[in-house]
Amino acid sequence: MNTVSANESSIRVVTSFSILEDLVNKLGGEHVVVANLVARNQDAHTYQPKPSDAVAIAKADLVVFNGLAFEGWITRLIKNSGYKNKQLIASDGVNAIRNGEEVDPHAWQSFDNIRVYIQNITHTLITLRPQHTDEFTQRQQQYLNSLNTLENNLLKELADIPENKRIVVTSHDAFGYLEREFNIRFLAPLGLSIEIEASAQDVANVIDQIREQNVKALFVENINSPRLLERIASETNAVIGGRLYSDALSDVDGPAGTYLNMMQHNISSLISAFNLPSH
Repeated sequence: MNTVSANESSIRVVTSFSILEDLVNKLGGEHVVVANLVARNQDAHTYQPKPSDAVAIAKADLVVFNGLAFEGWITRLIKNSGYKNKQLIASDGVNAIRNGEEVDPHAWQSFDNIRVYIQNITHTLITLRPQHTDEFTQRQQQYLNSLNTLENNLLKELADIPENKRIVVTSHDAFGYLEREFNIRFLAPLGLSIEIEASAQDVANVIDQIREQNVKALFVENINSPRLLERIASETNAVIGGRLYSDALSDVDGPAGTYLNMMQHNISSLISAFNLPSH
């Protein structure tokens, strides 16, 4: 392939999971062709790579993954594919939450952090196709404008709810960044890894907290079984307030088909739950 056609061709990007797939498509537009590994509504923590994943990576110009030990399988997959082109750790430079030795990898659940992802992706696309710098910069600005509008609207809605009423229970501890940014308290019977079963003591502690603090709603996640939360709900009179999207987008036509829709859906669902009458 001669250099002229190589420069003008689309950037072949492999993304590790659906949120990055959406961001790369929005920021790259017609100049990217994206192959995504962990599908919508699927869990990247427990993903088992397929032979076709290594084939896709071997053909790529750019591999984008979250980092922060979110995709434990990706480094070996890239190595085994023989891939030698550009890699981007999308979370590079975020303000990460640390719990002792562990880093919370769910950094995209923060408006501040996602701006870092957007900057990293745009910068990398410009590096690979500098002749489209103006378009990439324009797409970045449009996306940031939408993000800012959404964040401001959600903050306004949330401002009416006292902080001591902003308590919610979810099935796994994926919302620490949302907690930090919006002063929402999340209780989770499971830790950061959803591979570990919650102990009877963990569940009992959560039930006690729900009763003591009059928590009104529990939320299931699109990547988890709802059984544990259903059990907790039946013992506490709290209601299942709906579904939150933590580590994966919904189907394209679902309530969280894009990153912006996911944030809108999650926070609006929480605000509705906080406004439920006391039981």
